[in-house]
Amino acid sequence: MMRTRPLKVALLGCGVVGSEVARIMTTHAEDLAARIGAPVELAGVAVRRPDRVREGIDPALVTTDATALAQREDIDVVVEVIGGIEPARGLITTAFEHGASVVTANKALLAEDGSTLHESAEKHGVDLFYEAAVAAAIPLVKPLRESLAGDKVNRVLGIVNGTTNFILDRMDTSGAGYSEALDEATALGYAEADPTADVEGFDAAAKAAILAGIAFHTRVRLDDVHREGLTEVTAADIASAKRMGCTVKLLAICERAADGRSVTARVHPAMIPLSHPLASVREAYNAVFVESDAAGQLMFYGPGAGGSPTASAVLGDLVAACRNKLNGAKGPGESAYTQLPVSPMGEVVTRYHISLDVADKPGVLAQVAMVFAEHGVSIDTVRQQGKDGDAWLVVVTHRAADAALSATVEALRKLDTVRGVASIMRVEGEQGS
Repeated sequence: MMRTRPLKVALLGCGVVGSEVARIMTTHAEDLAARIGAPVELAGVAVRRPDRVREGIDPALVTTDATALAQREDIDVVVEVIGGIEPARGLITTAFEHGASVVTANKALLAEDGSTLHESAEKHGVDLFYEAAVAAAIPLVKPLRESLAGDKVNRVLGIVNGTTNFILDRMDTSGAGYSEALDEATALGYAEADPTADVEGFDAAAKAAILAGIAFHTRVRLDDVHREGLTEVTAADIASAKRMGCTVKLLAICERAADGRSVTARVHPAMIPLSHPLASVREAYNAVFVESDAAGQLMFYGPGAGGSPTASAVLGDLVAACRNKLNGAKGPGESAYTQLPVSPMGEVVTRYHISLDVADKPGVLAQVAMVFAEHGVSIDTVRQQGKDGDAWLVVVTHRAADAALSATVEALRKLDTVRGVASIMRVEGEQGS
């Protein structure tokens, strides 16, 4: 039988995502009640601008005092979609202290201080859910936390930022430069007025920290994630990738070391073969490729941003949190028992694509090859183009440590015959890499 007293929900933030959450709660009220076993009532909405018209939301529910709303003893679940570090962190911990479970989409906060939030939720016997923090509507956090809890995840490789994937897709399909593709992304609403968080990799790095922590049962913070954006990717890089049968993607890569004693987490542009499933992810879509011992290779794909997709993930968590409240149960908390160290980027081993501007004269290739050999970086292929005294060398290496490649590049820059290192890009997603 359905309980008649409704479960009460406080909504902190009513922007694109928050307003969609409120709309779905209203329009799907009967279905939500049937799935949970009790009605769900929106009991308050905290906003910064109370005079703004919010269609479908009773003005009597709107308040600017988010703290008072989070402190209400009758609130069962708090949905936080404000974003940022503060006041979100203080509001979430306040909600825990007053017995409310929390559903959040706040990737930045979770990547910076997720362990503290988990500890607070555990202390007060409530839930912390955050499916919407990574890849919006794509079910990813729950499969990693629960469905694969009995397996050993070794690698998570993914496109987790729709804006950057749209930009790189346009550069690949239309031949546009970075600035042109960014302008198009902005005009279509995929990129913010200030796109820094996306194009410099901060957004993807926060998601990588969350994914690595869940996948490897260890604590990984944003500062542990090596981060490079895509602002230096050129049309020449895209063209060179095509000649190799590859495309360029901004990837989040989380890996367990072969000996199982450490993990790495990184975000950077990379060339991947067209045969890899991630190569076909177009426009602003997201996809994450998970590799584990027992399950093998799994791919999760779908829209990774936007009001409706993100609200879908929030509502899924809301249903789970309400069910637990109703049944006196509690969902999974933080699993960080392995306490594995996060290795520095210098220890990461992969392949590289290096483009060099060199003098067009005899002996240059031999000098360049010698530098690679001296630093223990084996060359796979070399392509040379030259005309009227100008020449380009494109070198693709075998697998090597990032530190060895960095030392090689520094030595190359000191050669009189090398005018410049035009670009360096990692090559990922190949068999055995």
